[in-house]
Amino acid sequence: MFNYSGLNEECGVFGIWNHPEAAQLTYMGLHSLQHRGQEGAGIVVSNQNELKGERGLGLLTEAIKDDQMERLKGYQHAIGHVRYATSGNKGIEIFNRFCITFMI
Repeated sequence: MFNYSGLNEECGVFGIWNHPEAAQLTYMGLHSLQHRGQEGAGIVVSNQNELKGERGLGLLTEAIKDDQMERLKGYQHAIGHVRYATSGNKGIEIFNRFCITFMI
């Protein structure tokens, strides 16, 4: 039924909701998931009125530098992604942002 050939980890996603240091905690969460993707990383933050994101190629520490993290401070919500490309183009344009709308 399933063609299981072993452990296969591809990409990692980490997010924080309603925390004053959401971007910094998301960065640390992505660092712990780095084994799931080394081709690039991105973080998008929100304060419920706007979205702001930073992304880049390479390991997390190469993709998102200190100056980029500074621009993400002050937001309460964040989601991040480390990417492992399975096929196709490996450029920055393949990094899609996550955008979710929900109602409570």
